[in-house]
Amino acid sequence: MNPSSFYFIVIVIAGLVLWRRTRAMYRPIKGNGIRLLLPIFFLSLPSIPIILNPKVHLAVWEWVCALIFGLLLSIPLMWTTNYELRSDQHIYAVRNKSFIISFLIVFIIRFLLRDYLKWLGPETEAALFLVVALGYILPWRIISFIKFRQLYKSRMQDNENINF
Repeated sequence: MNPSSFYFIVIVIAGLVLWRRTRAMYRPIKGNGIRLLLPIFFLSLPSIPIILNPKVHLAVWEWVCALIFGLLLSIPLMWTTNYELRSDQHIYAVRNKSFIISFLIVFIIRFLLRDYLKWLGPETEAALFLVVALGYILPWRIISFIKFRQLYKSRMQDNENINF
């Protein structure tokens, strides 16, 4: 794959993620919030063979640094992801331009690091970036789920109080 097609694919994927996320701000979140956790499973299960690949040669401190870096990248995403209960009694993601800016900054940082870390080799680089991605997606999605569930429970309690 030549570099220009790789960059094009990455930009298209980032555009689709942003498009999907901004559309979600205008539609209610269905169900009890379990769908917020699905990206964890979609990313975790295929990542296991890549991370455990015997061709990956990293020291323990490098794995830890990648995980910590991912956790640091998750902080702005956690701060900017919120939910609100609207007048129709459905829960929506809060419209937030800060989230889009945070997402783009995380995307650009990962993009620049990819070029910087080419010397690692493809297997090691893939494993390292998957650990970074898991490091920011896991806490971000778990915190998003917790925020949603708190609002969901308060909505359910309000509905019970109205029924009595």
